[in-house]
Amino acid sequence: MNIVVLSGAGISAESGINTFRDSNGLWEGHDVMSVASPQGFSKDPALVLDFYNQRRKQLNEVSPNKAHKALAELELKYTVHIITQNVDDLHERAGSTNVTHLHGELFKARSIHNEHEIYEWKKDLNLGDVNKHNHQLRPHIVWFGEAVPKMDEAIELVHKAAIVIVVGTSMQVYPAAGLLQYAKHKTPIYFVDPKPAIDSSDRITVFAEKATTGIPKAIELIEKL
Repeated sequence: MNIVVLSGAGISAESGINTFRDSNGLWEGHDVMSVASPQGFSKDPALVLDFYNQRRKQLNEVSPNKAHKALAELELKYTVHIITQNVDDLHERAGSTNVTHLHGELFKARSIHNEHEIYEWKKDLNLGDVNKHNHQLRPHIVWFGEAVPKMDEAIELVHKAAIVIVVGTSMQVYPAAGLLQYAKHKTPIYFVDPKPAIDSSDRITVFAEKATTGIPKAIELIEKL
């Protein structure tokens, strides 16, 4: 059975990763466009690089939680593909082997002139860190206003899924929010989120709780199918 998981910030929040955005819309005290847009990077690249250096340090200090591990263990019985909006590597560290990152990866960097020229990068990324062509490197993150290069791949995975699990995301932010519309008409959907923006129905089962408790319950139901 082919299971596709759509994961968002909520699953990683339980590991201690800040979800960046505060109630006032600021990211760690910064306007989102100043640290997560090409324009922000052009205006103050040092600020942007420091912002992601702090995120990288935080990621080095946390570990996968029970929800990450439960999804990884699901691979022992089924074909599992994870499509995540998160830029952390907690799914991989938990043991998941098929992970598609829609919004990029914090532990990677890329050339400012070639989005396909990607490097593993776990240390600080600073002004002066360049490639062999002397081009500055930037975080391998999909910023606001940029295309989501793996969207077509994600759409195909969802379309082929026998079951879809949504965890830690309200599925309200596009383009990721549009992925569910590509699931086949009768594909069962299990939705795990403390404040779900969707109700249970014939094909949708909602667990209005955090990922670490809701994911095991969703998996238990799936294993009874």
